[in-house]
Parts: sequence; C-alpha cells; structure tokens
Amino acid sequence: MEYIPNTAGDQKEMLRAIGVSSIEDLLSHIPAGLRLKRDLALPEPISELELLAEMHTLGGTNANTSEYASFLGAGAYDHFIPSIVPHVLSRSEFYTAYTPYQAEMSQGSLQTIYEYQTLICELTGMEVANASMYDGASAMAEAALMATRITKREEIVVASTVNPRYREVLDTYLFGLKHPVHTVGSGHGVTDLHRLSKALSDKTAVVIIQYPNFFGCIEDVKGIIEAAHRAGAIAVAVADPIALGLLKSPGGLGADLVVGEGQALGIPLNFGGPYLGFFATKMEHVRKMPGRVVGATVDSEGKRGYCLTFQTREQHIKRERATSNICTNEALVALAATVYMAAMGRQGLRDVAGLCLQKAAYARQKISRIEGYSVPFTAPSFKEFVVKTPVSPKGVQERLLSEKILSGLDLGTYYPELKDHILFCVTEKRTRGEIDRLVKVLGEVRS
Repeated sequence: MEYIPNTAGDQKEMLRAIGVSSIEDLLSHIPAGLRLKRDLALPEPISELELLAEMHTLGGTNANTSEYASFLGAGAYDHFIPSIVPHVLSRSEFYTAYTPYQAEMSQGSLQTIYEYQTLICELTGMEVANASMYDGASAMAEAALMATRITKREEIVVASTVNPRYREVLDTYLFGLKHPVHTVGSGHGVTDLHRLSKALSDKTAVVIIQYPNFFGCIEDVKGIIEAAHRAGAIAVAVADPIALGLLKSPGGLGADLVVGEGQALGIPLNFGGPYLGFFATKMEHVRKMPGRVVGATVDSEGKRGYCLTFQTREQHIKRERATSNICTNEALVALAATVYMAAMGRQGLRDVAGLCLQKAAYARQKISRIEGYSVPFTAPSFKEFVVKTPVSPKGVQERLLSEKILSGLDLGTYYPELKDHILFCVTEKRTRGEIDRLVKVLGEVRS
C-alpha cells in the first residue's frame, strides 16, 4: 500500500531524501516575482450541508432542459432517457470498471461492449463495429483517415451539409498531413449531386455525407454513394441513430463506413459531454479500423467468453502500425447506449423516430404560417428544419429564453449565406403545448 506522509517529521525526512533542507529551498528555482507572498484567498470552511446548498444555488444559474423547453439540436439532442439506463450505469461494477485488459477479470465489461457492437451493426446495416470513439466528430475524422489507408489516395470530399463543427475537427485531424479537403456546396438544403460528381477524381479517397444532414434534410444518399463508388472512393455516412429507426440503414444503401454521435441513445446532454462516437464498417475493412474490437469465443471447456480481438492502437502495437492514437473508449457511455437500445427494442426506436418526425412536421407547418417567417428548404426532413426569420436570430433567441424556451441555432454563425436563418429541432419530448407556445412567442417577436 502506498505510504502518504502526513506529519512534520515525514516532510523533513522527504526533504532530506531529495537533498534540500526546506520547502523554500525546493522552490528556489521559481523566480521570486512569480511566487505568491500571501495566503490563498479562500473562504472560511463550511459544513457539508452548507456546501450542498451553495452548490445547488450555483447550479441553478444554468438553464437546463428540465425547466426549459428545448428546440435546440445541431448535434446534441434532448431525447427521453428511460430510468433503466441510469439505474444500470450506477452499478459499481460498471461505473468503477477500468479498461478490460485482463479478459479473465473483465467478462462483464467485455460482454457489454460486445453487445454494443452488435446493436450498432444492426442499427447501421454494417458488419462490424468498434468499441466506440470519443464522439461523432472524432469518429468522422477517423473514418476519413481510414478511407485514405484503404484506397491509398489523398483527397477528401465532404459535403457542406455535414455538421460544420465536425468539419472543423476533420481539419484539425488533417493538420500537417497531405490530405486536401474539397467541400461541396448545397442547393435547396441538400448536396448538389452535379457539383459533387465534378469534385470526384481518381485521387478521391472518400466522400463524406450526413444522413439526415445538418439542416435536417434527407440527402440522396444512394445517388451520392454510387457516385463515390464510380470514382473508386469510400463512402462515409454520418448518421443520426434515432433517424435510423425509420430510415433505411446506410449499410443498406451501400455505405462503406457509418459513423455518428450516439448521444441521442440514452445519454444526457451533460452541458456538452462526455458523448459517444459510434463507428461501423464492412468486415473486409476491419483491420484498417481504429480503436478496439471485442469478440466472442469459447474457452477450453466450451463455455462462451469474450476478449479483445483487435487492438490496433499505438498503446498496444508499434506506433507506425497503429490505426489511431485514441487511447480509450467511451465504455460507460457505450453501455448507456446499449441499455437504451435493448430497452427500446426495434419497435420502440421506430416509435421514438416516428414521434420526432410527426412533431417536427407539426411545428414546421405552424411556424411557416406565421407572417414574416418561411421554411426555405422543401426537401423531406426528419426532426430538424430551417426557418428564415423576419428579425435577427439573436432577438428571437433572447425573447424565447425569457419565456423559458431554448431556441434553435443561428445558422449565420456557420453559413454566412444563411443569415437570419435558425435551425430548429423537435424531439419526442416536445409536447403540443410547448410547440404552440413556441409558435405564439415567435408571432409576438414578429409583431
């Protein structure tokens, strides 16, 4: 057991062992001008009861979705989380578990990861999934790099309708690498297939699209994938897992890799994280896939067991052979997604997706009837849609916030051509009353 010194004698002994006589001598290399010459400005100690009350007061200064009706999406969504999800996660054998290096000691953790991989494959229509990535953005960037390894090509083509923050992460990943990125513009809310086809060449490694896209619109996924394949490129679909409860799977449409953000699968918004990146591909590409893969096998007695089948990280193998420098997985968060998918089942997920679709369509129709507001894109959409506003998005957001409504995203922040446009999101949690209240306040803002 590690010994922690806690007396003056212990401190003197430690100082003597490292060859100094006092704490001042130990700190002598720090310039005097940088050293604090007074006591720390800390408040007086308080009791646990008083501390909890103070923390509760501080926490109350944050707006949260238990008190506000959220119509904000853009990659992080306010979906209902069944109580079984946090209940299972709170079991100590899960929330205190470390990385399952020793299979004989980690069968429970390994089985949950294996089940997670299986469910992700079923959801995406792919053949193999890894043990998760940090988030949707890192999963997309890793998919792009994986495609360059598969094709031995350099160029990356990405649709402008892909989440702009994901594209920023991709640029960060590519810093210092010789992988030019070509961004293909859109028309009427979806990728311009003609422009995309012209951007493709025998140097294109990968084409990246989002399904549904950042504007909530449904792309011609099959047509884009076929165009990518004609050029010999890998097709990557960044998918919303809830939408896959209704839409045809990207794997069924021919995608080579399917990635995305799994936060919608039973994971709280958490003011930004931790989140979950899912990553699935075809079995032929499994050795090019980043991260780790858990497999099922049998022991010497024929009993079923689980182990880390692939560990293609620089933590495990030579750096030059590694497929990624991501050194962990989001196992606990992946468990939350696993419990959510198992609890909801195929029909439950379909019901959630159906409610999102219907409620978003209701909100879209009601808002489009308000004088001065319009819905510029006519492409089919899922749970998000774009609204052109007659006043500044900031004014709309502030007015809605005063009514305890979280507005959508100001698209002008990322798309200058969409100044005075807001991206609204409607999940299954939003009630008719909340939607009607949103419409009422929007009308008041206009007047």
